[in-house]
Amino acid sequence: MNYFQEGFVWLNDPLNWTNPGGLFDRLQEHLLISLWAVLLGCAIGWPLGIWLGHRGRGGGAVLTFANLTLAIPTLALLTILPLTPLGFGQPPVVVALAVFAVPPLLANAYTGLRQIDPETREAARGMGLSGGQLLRRVELPLSVPYLAAGLRTAAVQVVATAALAAFVNGGGLGEIISAGFGIGMSNGGGGQIVAGGIVVALLALLVEAVLAGVQRLVTPAALRTDRHRRPTAAAPAG
Repeated sequence: MNYFQEGFVWLNDPLNWTNPGGLFDRLQEHLLISLWAVLLGCAIGWPLGIWLGHRGRGGGAVLTFANLTLAIPTLALLTILPLTPLGFGQPPVVVALAVFAVPPLLANAYTGLRQIDPETREAARGMGLSGGQLLRRVELPLSVPYLAAGLRTAAVQVVATAALAAFVNGGGLGEIISAGFGIGMSNGGGGQIVAGGIVVALLALLVEAVLAGVQRLVTPAALRTDRHRRPTAAAPAG
């Protein structure tokens, strides 16, 4: 029996799902870590990207920051942050994953506001809208599809990377994989490793599918048609 067959056998054992520390418990931890990381990333990336996009400045700085942040290995952050007052466990994992989530959120928020037709802004100003009213009534509604695209990219990346939480005792589905290495490949651990990897991959695909549907729902039909006709239009970063 190869490792993939062992993995499916492991997944078909109900006890591996329901026992304390089993898949149900680890899945709940994984989703909770990912949720907090994405929320923290949104709290940082969206306001900054929206503010810069509204002002029409800082595009080069946004791209530079996004590229620099993506260049930081998440595993390196997970190694360093536990040595800070955050300690071991879930807090350093949430912070590290949030750093990973910020670039697509920031870049898409900035792109979403800058892709708006300047004539639309001028028409709104001609109607007497102030800067704040322009942002709330015109720019943000038109940039919602880009904000949704950034959220989709960030969420999928975070869910797929959250398995690294096991390195700092942060919980999540990575604990299943880590335990498999502890058992040993020749003692059935290989199947558990494959099973953990399969669950992480399926979870990331599920999040991608759900958020792709959400992105389509929040994108007005006219914008979807316009993008289909003009494939060279500005695309969201990431």
